[in-house]
Amino acid sequence: MNKTLKRWFPIFLLPTLAAFLIGFVVPFFIGLYLSFCEYGTVENATFVGFANYVRVFTADSQFWYSFGFTALFTLVSVVLINVIAFAVALGLTRGIRGTNFFRTVFFMPNLIGGIVLGYIWKMIINYGVLIPLFGKDLSYSTAYGFWGLVLVVAWQQIGYMMIIYISGLQSVPEEQIEAAKIDGAGWWQTLRSVTLPMVMPSITICTFLTLTNSFKLFDQNLALTDGKPFRTTEMLAMCIRNTYGTTPKSHGTAQAMAVVFFLIVAIIALLQLRSTKEKEVQQ
Repeated sequence: MNKTLKRWFPIFLLPTLAAFLIGFVVPFFIGLYLSFCEYGTVENATFVGFANYVRVFTADSQFWYSFGFTALFTLVSVVLINVIAFAVALGLTRGIRGTNFFRTVFFMPNLIGGIVLGYIWKMIINYGVLIPLFGKDLSYSTAYGFWGLVLVVAWQQIGYMMIIYISGLQSVPEEQIEAAKIDGAGWWQTLRSVTLPMVMPSITICTFLTLTNSFKLFDQNLALTDGKPFRTTEMLAMCIRNTYGTTPKSHGTAQAMAVVFFLIVAIIALLQLRSTKEKEVQQ
């Protein structure tokens, strides 16, 4: 069987590998090259060295404002989504009635596309549809826009993270929980000293997903606030889109921003993975 698998696995791997190369690797390196160019189209790119990066680091204050706004949004979202998702997962692994129904209900928002979700919540919040208590336009202030984005993203992603946490909680050996109870540990002590260390792999995955998804957010940002008021709720992905403009110089600057954006997200994500993986324990 192993010999057969080794002989034929390249054939089955080829379609996925080709799609990955064509859809990700090749465009990535083309984009990396274009970040050192000024261009109207890919065919007429003119190499300008690090000029685009100099503009990003010295002249484009909007990029760094958007980075700060995105970083704050990411910090709040990661904490809020993971805490609530873990709490819901903890409640739904206690054997309560209707567990499967509640899991389905909590997971359903994740199935709705970002643009559709954004416009639905924009109607709810801005115009008081279904919830008359709201009715305050998200473009009224930066604070309204910020918390509106946090609310929508949390509502969408909590259910997905909940499923991962439920899987992690169900893998915790019952013997260890029982041993902790016999030793006199209370609910909080058991949670902190037994449950949390055992579900660290799930925490690692969920933190990574919420971190990267929050940094890359675009659809909901476009639908909810479109950067208003005065580009103060413009996140990094939207900032790059808006910078692209119509001139060769703006194209190159936006491409350089995209590369810097990729490096920032990659470094932060790798640091997070290393930090949380160090706390994982072997079962």
